[in-house]
Amino acid sequence: MPHTNAVTIDAELVRALICTQFPQWANLPIQPIEHSGWDNRTFYLGEHMSVRMPSGAQYAAQVEKEQYWLPKLAPLLPLKISTPLAMGVPARGYPWHWSVYQWLEGHTASRERIPNLRQFAVDLAKFLHALHQIDTTAGPVAGQHKFYRGGSLHTYDAEARQAIAMLGDKIDNDIVNAIWNAALASTWEKASV
Repeated sequence: MPHTNAVTIDAELVRALICTQFPQWANLPIQPIEHSGWDNRTFYLGEHMSVRMPSGAQYAAQVEKEQYWLPKLAPLLPLKISTPLAMGVPARGYPWHWSVYQWLEGHTASRERIPNLRQFAVDLAKFLHALHQIDTTAGPVAGQHKFYRGGSLHTYDAEARQAIAMLGDKIDNDIVNAIWNAALASTWEKASV
């Protein structure tokens, strides 16, 4: 999906929004996070918080979902997840809701940073197992608001086939296409997770 960010999201905008909407944090330093992602621009707010601002309209629906669901999921999971502290509203030319979160210190997972790969795998498996045990009855269903994650793989068929073709002889196209076709033919018959 092409990135269509027509809004300049920088520390100056974040400072203006914090000052007007959350003056209790107005004196805290604000600086961009080096690798803040695609869906959001993320900034440190002091030492223990972060500000996440959707980078485009297609990502804006995530804010209210995260505000609602993260506090419900947190006590059910064996590892800490970020806690929303406040939700900002559109202002100063920024058209979407945005969030202030508790900052979780950490680093990108890489082999060099993981002293015990077995324990890392066990911890991740426990987290995913706990996540899969959570009742999703009232949860959001797959749809455009979350890029059809959790829905039919057919949504991604053209994009996947284009990526396979672009990889050319770097991969075994026959095997990859067979795996992709098997995935497309499969159906999830268990409860939603």
